[in-house]
Amino acid sequence: MNDSQDKLLVIKLGALGDFIQALGPMAAIRKHHPKAHITILTTKPFESFANDCGYFNEIWLDDRPKLWDIKSWIQLHKKLNNGDFDRVYDLQNNDRTNFYFKLFKNKPEWSGIAKGASHRNTADDRSIGHAFDGHVQTLAMTGITDIKPDPLIWLVEDIKHFAMEKPYILLVPGCAPNRPEKRWPSQKYGRLANMLVQRGFQPVIIGTKAEADATKIIATTCPQALDLTGQTNLKHIATLARQSAGAIGNDTGPMHLIGSTGTPCLVLFSEHSNPIKHAPKGDQVSVLQENDLKDLKSEDVLNAFHPREEPTKTNESLLH
Repeated sequence: MNDSQDKLLVIKLGALGDFIQALGPMAAIRKHHPKAHITILTTKPFESFANDCGYFNEIWLDDRPKLWDIKSWIQLHKKLNNGDFDRVYDLQNNDRTNFYFKLFKNKPEWSGIAKGASHRNTADDRSIGHAFDGHVQTLAMTGITDIKPDPLIWLVEDIKHFAMEKPYILLVPGCAPNRPEKRWPSQKYGRLANMLVQRGFQPVIIGTKAEADATKIIATTCPQALDLTGQTNLKHIATLARQSAGAIGNDTGPMHLIGSTGTPCLVLFSEHSNPIKHAPKGDQVSVLQENDLKDLKSEDVLNAFHPREEPTKTNESLLH
């Protein structure tokens, strides 16, 4: 390939945790093709990520047309073929993107699992572990081997207005609304928050407005906690993580973000999710698993958590 003239397409549609896992491979693709014109095909929730990371020259948004939306399929077919891509890196690797491969009249080189791809990964163990590890295996077939998780140093936001009291611990009690079995009970998070206060940490609660019922219980149980429900975007969360002593949370997207920053994390798993496949990537990520999270005690969580710093003295301002 003639790198200075190459036109490449990277496909990654979602979800949050999966997109974060793919950022390291995206960085490696850019490093391998420093002068190429690289376009990413993604979805609206990740447009800001794609723009801020600096790995792409162009961002295309995919509306993921429904099967019966013929007009949108025709438009996508035309757009892909007019892109005149030399190679496609499929980091989504599902039935939808396999179909996208079929939309090309003149097939570009293709890295992924699509039948007929020039760099097709058919290994049985590709999807046994993390999506990140699968990307590493697949990209090696194209000569890209220096792949590491992205530490997200480019993801920064001003957090001065939140006025935390250091050292603080992030609590992430939310989860997808359709997966309640992945949530540790809010009452136990509240008890844990009080225990953290006794040790000199300020608990800082993050979550979306849709998770307000859970975060309110914690804030009510522990009045010393700082409740930032509905006030943080992903840039805020990454910046908060870097300045925190650590984070404790459920198996949910923001914990992937926090883990990537190098912050000590303890992620709580039930039997309904496999940490081998779904735990966040990061050198300081630990996992605590209980078949039913209702049986997990606050004391057990506290004992399993190892923050990066301990208070030199009890924070009296939190105790009163």
